[in-house]
Amino acid sequence: MINKERLLQQFLQLVQIDSVTGAERQICDELIGQFQQLGFQVIEDQSAEKTGHAAGNIVATLPGNSSGPMIFFTSHMDTVTPGIGIKPRIEGEYVVSDGSTILGSDDKAGVAAILEGLRVISESKLPHSGIQVLITAGEESGLAGSKALDPGLLKAEYGFALDSSGKVGDIIVSAPFQAKMKVIVHGRAAHAGVNPEDGLNAIQVASRAIMRMPIGRIDQETTANIGKIEGGQATNIVCPRVEFLAEARSLVEEKLEQQLAKMQKAITITAEEFQTAIDVHVEKMYPGYKFSEDDLVTQKAMEAIKAIGRKPQLKSSGGGSDANAISGYGIPTVNLAIGYEEIHTTNERMPVEELYKAAELVVALSQAVLEE
Repeated sequence: MINKERLLQQFLQLVQIDSVTGAERQICDELIGQFQQLGFQVIEDQSAEKTGHAAGNIVATLPGNSSGPMIFFTSHMDTVTPGIGIKPRIEGEYVVSDGSTILGSDDKAGVAAILEGLRVISESKLPHSGIQVLITAGEESGLAGSKALDPGLLKAEYGFALDSSGKVGDIIVSAPFQAKMKVIVHGRAAHAGVNPEDGLNAIQVASRAIMRMPIGRIDQETTANIGKIEGGQATNIVCPRVEFLAEARSLVEEKLEQQLAKMQKAITITAEEFQTAIDVHVEKMYPGYKFSEDDLVTQKAMEAIKAIGRKPQLKSSGGGSDANAISGYGIPTVNLAIGYEEIHTTNERMPVEELYKAAELVVALSQAVLEE
């Protein structure tokens, strides 16, 4: 049923529309038009007023013509850098860029698969119980769009994100809670050659605090990382200020809190040791989620995957997606693999066969939820 050539051309068209996160206006307008052509009721929400991005989220709704729950599909319209002037080409069984940019299959492969699946449902006059589509802006900016979404716009009972690496058939049934930590270490400036004893080197203080922190793989469910550190002016000045950024993630919220407490304790001990101030700001980025094979959203995903000839694989992820934010609103959402490879690099590539299978899966999901 999938029109493979149409789907491939749709994907190639979408990746050539510049939409680096924060600059989503052009792709947003294009997608609004395409959903309207499919007969959806389309709105662009007001999230841009909160996020500062060039566009809001798209919420498209198609009333059902058969009995069953309304479901939703979600992907995001923005990409990472370098994502300006993408020139895709087909190499064997893959779509790739020219090597100077990313490809943008994260997540325009998901968007293209959803659009093709919806076209097939319309053309084949397949029954469906009501479909919503949420295309978010700013997913690559810490889920900015989905975090600013008014959840009341979603009427679906549960749904499916198409935004994970891995072969079509993988279901991300658990993903972590995440928090970020901004730390400002205060030292005292002094001349490094004349009177260094009058100064306090913030670089040394920050280093001591970081060395006290457990980071890396904490356990099978928890990780932590120091991602950025900066400060100082010149070698002849005792550094008076350092700022560093850290994060922690865990599939278990209690473990996340424990990890954050250990990092905070390392900072407190260090501040006392050097008798200086260290400012800490912690921001909870997004909630985690966890579903089992007994949950309805998982069962329907498994049923649809089997219907397209693939074997369902239940997996956990160490990364977040819009499924985290939306599940946090009380709307069960799992993240489905769509096959893209080496995302966020100039080596990114999209297997054409996985693109086709992802579109098949959209159709199969719309049928799996129907009530007999």
